[in-house]
Amino acid sequence: MATTKPNGPSKQPSNAGIDGPTNPMVTPLLNDLYQFTMAYAYWKAGKHQERAVFDLYFRKNPFGGEYTVFAGLEECIRFIANFRLNEEEIDFIRKSLSTSCEDGFFDYLRGLDCSDVEVYAIPGGSVVFPKIPLLRIEGPVAAVQLLETPFVNLINYASLVATNAARHRNVAGKSKTLLEFGLRRAQGLMAE
Repeated sequence: MATTKPNGPSKQPSNAGIDGPTNPMVTPLLNDLYQFTMAYAYWKAGKHQERAVFDLYFRKNPFGGEYTVFAGLEECIRFIANFRLNEEEIDFIRKSLSTSCEDGFFDYLRGLDCSDVEVYAIPGGSVVFPKIPLLRIEGPVAAVQLLETPFVNLINYASLVATNAARHRNVAGKSKTLLEFGLRRAQGLMAE
């Protein structure tokens, strides 16, 4: 007889000693208001703890190329292991959402972590192709909803940079030293 894992907070600490993201801009607020609105809708309907599965994939290789180098997984793991909303962030969300949002939702956010979320992934640095899942995220639907935008941002940018570096290495060959001076053109988390 198969058993299922119950939803709800686990008794294990959520970060398991994993450091937080390397960029201090990577917080649960690196998100769309839409994601918090959806989390509220799940909470309001009493469905926020229902188990959901999301796959992260891309549709086309960058630069019209033949492949993509998968990167950003470590930052996603750091993010999920340390996912917690502090009071200042919760106040910001409260001011951003409709005034009709109930206080209980903000209490829910105070206790939200990702200890019941599971992530399955292709190893970082792998050559990957369109429409193949890079990550599978499983867990309570409201929690995994709040991971979508940060994961897309962290994976897309890192994979774009890694793919571009691999393309340059291919063209230059292994014996050449490569230097990159494109930081001023790079569009990371702090780009305006």
